[in-house]
Amino acid sequence: MSENLKLIGGEFLVKEIAPKDVFSLEDLSEEQMMIKDMCRDFINAEINPALNDLDNHKEGLLRQKLDKAGEYGLLGAGLPEEYGGMDLDFISTMLVADNLGAGHSFSVAFSAHTGIGTLPLLYYGNKEQKDKYLPLLATGEYTAAYCLTEPDAGSDANAGRTKAVLSEDGKHYIINGQKMWITNGGIADLLTVFAKIDNDRILSAFLIEANSEGITLNPEENKMGIKGSSTRQIFFNDVKVPVENLLGKRGEGFRIALNILHVGRVKLGASVIGGARVALNNSVNYSNERKQFGKHISSFGAIQHKLAQQAINLYGIESAVYRASGDINKLAEENITKGMEKASAEIDAISKYAIEAAILKVFGSEALDFIVDEAVQIYGGMGFSAESPVDRSYRDSRINRIFEGTNEINRMVIIDTLLKFIKRGDYDIFGIGNNIINNINNITIEKGNDDFFNKNIAQIKNLKNASILTLTSVHNELNRKLGFEQEIMMSISDMIINIYVAESMLLRAKKIEELKGKEFAEPYKKMTDVFIYEASKTIRNKAFDAINSFANDNKFNDLLNAITKLVKIPQTNIKEYRRDIAKRLIEENKYCF
Repeated sequence: MSENLKLIGGEFLVKEIAPKDVFSLEDLSEEQMMIKDMCRDFINAEINPALNDLDNHKEGLLRQKLDKAGEYGLLGAGLPEEYGGMDLDFISTMLVADNLGAGHSFSVAFSAHTGIGTLPLLYYGNKEQKDKYLPLLATGEYTAAYCLTEPDAGSDANAGRTKAVLSEDGKHYIINGQKMWITNGGIADLLTVFAKIDNDRILSAFLIEANSEGITLNPEENKMGIKGSSTRQIFFNDVKVPVENLLGKRGEGFRIALNILHVGRVKLGASVIGGARVALNNSVNYSNERKQFGKHISSFGAIQHKLAQQAINLYGIESAVYRASGDINKLAEENITKGMEKASAEIDAISKYAIEAAILKVFGSEALDFIVDEAVQIYGGMGFSAESPVDRSYRDSRINRIFEGTNEINRMVIIDTLLKFIKRGDYDIFGIGNNIINNINNITIEKGNDDFFNKNIAQIKNLKNASILTLTSVHNELNRKLGFEQEIMMSISDMIINIYVAESMLLRAKKIEELKGKEFAEPYKKMTDVFIYEASKTIRNKAFDAINSFANDNKFNDLLNAITKLVKIPQTNIKEYRRDIAKRLIEENKYCF
């Protein structure tokens, strides 16, 4: 392997990478460890004692807590020092999102402010706009919101009807329209609003101060979860916006919106880690306290199975999120050395990892849902009580499968973006796939030895070839019609998601073994083995689902036989491995990996 090898977005499907070239939590610097500790201290001191009051919308409390985050410097974590920020690198801002993700509703308000609320200005604003607003956003004097969704424009963002018309004197745009599901809507001072100028087909973006005349708000939404965050509809009635508040260029709004959504997906992948850690720790604590049949329930195999699988999913999120964060950070730093300013370097890097961003969003949100659901189950009847801590976790987690584009949309994004990258020549997946098809009756199967890393590298290589074979066969058969076969696209997306997470876990486990020795790495290797076992079953079944949906009689048997050869279910004593993982959790009484 070359020094500091970096795979471009989606390239993990066709290339291998060494553990040393992948970032993981084990690579955190002392400064980053201090940032992690500061975030956890903030949550424990400022947020956890106030959760009930936040959920009940105690007057002024959410804004007060955001101001406090500003005092800690957290609102400006990724902003340049010249605007009052900490100027942290991308990995460190992800570390902040991770550890503040334990803050339930507060983390939603924080993420909306520092992410989709502030980043459009940071990435696309001109100097005058940044000078005016970024220092206010860094301290919390101003709170930000992002106004894209409309009643008839959710996933189809460009269908928005909000209009902007230039005033007769040419000094203002007059904005009319409606936005809904606006996080921080009731507390925001600065709005990033998307609207179409005149009869443009494509959106433009505007910076609008929330106290502008003509802006009105509906009452707070009564939501299933994240009750402590502010979510309101906002109406714009002849709102005058200075022309200098056009963000970026005319017609650039849709591009801005898409790229900010990529950022939001990556950051969501990080923030669910904090929420998952809370739910898992509650699960372990309760299982060590609750007795049935004269024993703590943590001694029962069924409970140990749940605890272990929660930990495996959390380890998977961590491994994938920090791997992708490291790659984005590397590319951003390369861009800076080539002369790009940091903001432009970062958004360019993130856009090139759109596939990984969607993977993190889907896997992270669904892993969190699994973890909190099992937490409720471990609590039993008490888990269904609003008095239990897992009640809030369960309700708050559900929105993550909808935020930043639904998981269904993100599964489509994975395939659409992959096809776009293939078409522009980033890698020759179809060349590899057609070579497999041409030799389908004499297919090459990677075979590893008994070494943990070697055998799993071979397994993942075969899983990659299975996904490439499936995608290529589908594309050969359907070509441009593939976009209308969403069920098939989602099946292949699930194959790719499982491959990326499995490989991320494997690379991290190997790195841990190299850094800390075989004995220390043993539980990480067992978590990886169990995940690869389960992922192999999922990938085989999803391939079968896709093939059954398009292949004719002549191709059907050949493809199914090829998938069966490529996707062998590894021999893994998953019961004993899960018990060993659970034993560590139970002994430490927390997530300890």
